[in-house]
Amino acid sequence: MVKWIVLAVVVLALVVLALAVRSLQARLVPLRRAALTLLAHQDRAGSLQASALAVQERVADLQQRAEITQQRIAVIRAKRGS
Repeated sequence: MVKWIVLAVVVLALVVLALAVRSLQARLVPLRRAALTLLAHQDRAGSLQASALAVQERVADLQQRAEITQQRIAVIRAKRGS
C-alpha cells in the first residue's frame, strides 16, 4: 500500500514538473525572438554611432576650413581697402 502512495506522489510530481517545463518552454520562444531582435538593434545602433562619429568629424573639418576661408577673405578685403 505504501508503495502505491509513494508511486502516486512521484508520478504526480513528475506531471507537475512536466507541466512547469512545458510552460517555461512556451515562454522561452518569444524571449529568444526578442533577444535576437535586440541584438539586431544593437548592431544597427553601433553602425549608426560610427556613422554619426564620421559625420561629426567631417563637420569639424568643414568648420575649420570655413574659418580659414573667412580669414583669407578678410585679408583680401583688407588688401583691397588699402
